[in-house]
Amino acid sequence: MPGGQRPRRAGEMSLQFTDEQFQEAWKELDEPQLEGWEFFTETMGVKIYRRYDKETGLYEYKVFGVLASCSPELCADVYMDLAYRKKWDSYVKELHEKDYDGQTAIYWEVKYPFPLSNRDYVYVRERRDLEMDGRKIWVVLAESSPVSQCPEKGGVLRVKDYKQSLAIESDKASGTKMFMNYFDNPGGMIPTWLVNWAAKSGVPGFLGDMQKACKNYPEYCRK
Repeated sequence: MPGGQRPRRAGEMSLQFTDEQFQEAWKELDEPQLEGWEFFTETMGVKIYRRYDKETGLYEYKVFGVLASCSPELCADVYMDLAYRKKWDSYVKELHEKDYDGQTAIYWEVKYPFPLSNRDYVYVRERRDLEMDGRKIWVVLAESSPVSQCPEKGGVLRVKDYKQSLAIESDKASGTKMFMNYFDNPGGMIPTWLVNWAAKSGVPGFLGDMQKACKNYPEYCRK
């Protein structure tokens, strides 16, 4: 592919995403593709757009903005570190990487507030560190994966339709310019207002937690 692709690290997913998917993600940093999308909200210098999905009745989201005081390489390392995620993300009930059916995948159980049931995910992801015309860009793609050897738990709803892409680069200062595309069908009987509230408050909350996590990551690694 154009630019440099670093070798896959031990423990990362087998490659299953296409070069075109990575290109589509990082190009949004230059030219956001927003035809058919509506502006949803802006907070913390981050703009969120959404697009209605008729099949599910839910929204898909695109996020554009800057994470201040966090380099893109550090941000990518924090984003990929599952063990560290369990330290700073209070919504994580269980999170680990495992081989299923000969494929390495991630199992992730997310805490939901009472009386809602927790959700869990089985998904694959891939990170590429790219060099494009002198620019360094980090891209991470993830999507749900049907894995027969990971049975569903009683009382926990399996999320079978999930995808996320993240593209980041330096903002030419001390921060990170970012693009994120996200869709998640949590299933079950969750009121639409609650899903919308979670999207409006959850993304800024997550980005704020990410900034704190980046700040504390060097100390975590030293320990």
